[in-house]
Amino acid sequence: MSNSVGDETGAVRLANQGGASATLISFLKQGMDVGVFDAVLVPMRVPAGDAFAYVLIRDIALLDDACPLPPIVAVQGGKVVSRLTRLGNGDLKVVAVMRPCELRATIELAKLGQTNLSNITLVSMDCPGALALAKFIKDPEGGTEIFEKAAQDWRDEDLRPICQICHHATMISGDLHLGLLGGDENHLLLISNSEKGDEIVRRLGLTIGEKSSVRVTEVQRVTQKRLAKREEWRSEFESRVKGISNLINSLETCINCHNCMRVCPLCYCRLCYFDSENVRHPADDYIDQAMAKGSLRLPPGTLLFHLGRMTHMSLMCVSCGACEDACPASIPIAQIFSFVADKAQRTFDYVPGRCIDDALPLTVYRENELHEVDEDE
Repeated sequence: MSNSVGDETGAVRLANQGGASATLISFLKQGMDVGVFDAVLVPMRVPAGDAFAYVLIRDIALLDDACPLPPIVAVQGGKVVSRLTRLGNGDLKVVAVMRPCELRATIELAKLGQTNLSNITLVSMDCPGALALAKFIKDPEGGTEIFEKAAQDWRDEDLRPICQICHHATMISGDLHLGLLGGDENHLLLISNSEKGDEIVRRLGLTIGEKSSVRVTEVQRVTQKRLAKREEWRSEFESRVKGISNLINSLETCINCHNCMRVCPLCYCRLCYFDSENVRHPADDYIDQAMAKGSLRLPPGTLLFHLGRMTHMSLMCVSCGACEDACPASIPIAQIFSFVADKAQRTFDYVPGRCIDDALPLTVYRENELHEVDEDE
C-alpha cells in the first residue's frame, strides 16, 4: 500500500449518486450484491438520532441508513476492527469504511498483531474533518447541518481543532479510497491502492482510468493549507506546553478518569500499568511523599500517566482526536499528543499508518540513525 498523490496511478470514475455517501453506498451495495464482500462495517446514526455507531451489516437493504462520513468520531474505527478480528475473522469477507485517521490506526494495530486484516478490505475517503463530540450532542440536527456545509466547502472554522490542522486528510493507505477532491458534479473518483482493491474493481467490471490532474492540484491545495495552519498552531502551542511547568499547567484540570486512554485505539494493552495494583500504595507512602514535598496532590500520578502514554504511543499517534472528545475536563489532550508525536515521528521519518509495510521504528535497527544524540558528537 502507498499513500502519496504522486503514487495515484489512476481512478475509477463513479457516477455521482447525489453526494459522496450515496455514491459510496451504491458501490457497497453492488459489491454485496455480486458477493465481492459478505458484510459492511460502516457508521450508522443511532435510533435516537443524537450519535453514530459502527454497525456490521449483512442485510443489503440496511445500507440505505449507513453514514460513511458522520459529523463526529464517536468510536474510533481502529478499535472496532480490532475487536472484530482480534481472535481471527473466519471466512467472512468484510469491507470496513472509515476516516483516514481511523484507517491508519487500524494499520498500526495490524503491525502490532492486534487486528487481522486477511479478510478485511479497508475503504476510506477524503476527510474534511469532524465536529467536537460535546458540541454535536448539544444540537445533533444543527451540528449535522454545520458539518455538511463545512464538508462541502472544506471550511475548517467549525471543526475540531485537531481536524483543522490535519494534513493527512487525503492520505490513501487502505485498499480503496473515495476521492471527494478532484471529481466533478457528475463523477467521484474511486482509487485502488492494493491488489485487493484492484481485484474488487475488476470483479465489479469497473475500469481504472488515467490519473486526475485536477485531483492532484486539489489535494495539494488542501494539504498545503492545512500544513500552513499546522505550522502556525505549532509555534503558538509550543509556548503553552513546552517544559514540565507548562505541561503541568496544561494538565492541571485532569481528573484521572483515564478516558483518553480508553478511547485511544493505540493504547492496546489489556491491562494498563496505570490501572494495575502497581500504582496503589498504602497510606503511609502517600504521607511520606507529602512530608517530603510539603504536599501531595491526590489522586497522584497525573503527570506520570500522561508522560507514560506519550512514551508508549507517540510514534503511532494518528491525531484522530478521540482522546480530546472523551476528556470531561476539556483538556486539549489530542493537540498535546499531536505536538509531541510530530517531533517523535519526524525524528524517525515515520508516518503511522501510511503503509502496512513500514516497520515500527523501535522494532528495527538502522546503523545510521540518531547521530545527533550520540555522546561522541
